[in-house]
Amino acid sequence: MPEDSMANLAENSGTKHQSIRLFKNPLLEALTHVHPSVPFILWIPIIFAVLYRAEVSLTLLPLVIFFALGLFFWTATEYLMHRYVFHFEASTKAGKYLVFLFHGIHHDDPQDPTRLVMPPAVSLLLGSAFYFLFLLMMGPVVSAPFFSGFIVGYLIYDYIHFAIHHFKPRTEVGRILKDNHMKHHFIAQHGKWGVSSPLWDHVFGTFKQD
Repeated sequence: MPEDSMANLAENSGTKHQSIRLFKNPLLEALTHVHPSVPFILWIPIIFAVLYRAEVSLTLLPLVIFFALGLFFWTATEYLMHRYVFHFEASTKAGKYLVFLFHGIHHDDPQDPTRLVMPPAVSLLLGSAFYFLFLLMMGPVVSAPFFSGFIVGYLIYDYIHFAIHHFKPRTEVGRILKDNHMKHHFIAQHGKWGVSSPLWDHVFGTFKQD
């Protein structure tokens, strides 16, 4: 797709969007649509609650270090999930349908503003799984700031992804991130997996897939 057409498609969010219907059941269908404020409202109290528990047991320096490590770990998780889970090449009809539900729909309709952040039912399920994994691996003390940093990374990803699709970037970093993600959508679907950062694309050699 020519870059001017790609840009026009990416910016065309001023009119009322007609979403692709996924379920006949109205409740299930409603659960697939999420206002962009929901992740913030849902996760910020959880982050502060977890950090408060950690602050009782840790001094400031290890708290900051493990928070930063969790944030960094998110960037790798984002890359690996996008590459190997969201773009999983299923061989069965049921598998292909599941892949379409949790990510294929976004590639078919990338400008749907209600399907750009993760539904809370999914994010809570995944978040809980990661929390107990970190708890098992690290113990209750350091896993708390690590998990908090991890979730902050997720929120950064969610809102960068939303901004990429619905706003014109005003900074050079924003323009680079938007250009990378638009190329992933329209030119290089087998590369440029990083949304909030191209770091792991460079590490694993999947950045230059134009």
